[in-house]
Amino acid sequence: MWLFKGLKKEQYSIKSVQKIFYSSLKKSNLDKIVSVHSLRHSFATHLLEQGEDLRYIQKILGHNSSKTTEIYTHVTSIGMNKIKSPLDSIDMED
Repeated sequence: MWLFKGLKKEQYSIKSVQKIFYSSLKKSNLDKIVSVHSLRHSFATHLLEQGEDLRYIQKILGHNSSKTTEIYTHVTSIGMNKIKSPLDSIDMED
């Protein structure tokens, strides 16, 4: 699965993707240090924020180790407020 496909439905070369990315970055006047890898990082983070299973993200990114994929878990705290402790459901009135 490729994020960018060339005109012949083939994978763009790394150099071509970098040229397109940095050309677009220059036109955007974005005052932030980013790289092509930032796209990959953002993609993984958004999947995680949408509730996608970390194991699937690992597979999509082609990581051999789940530890490599786990770096994306520190970026987001979305969903933390939905976690309920099992202790909260204990009825203490008995």
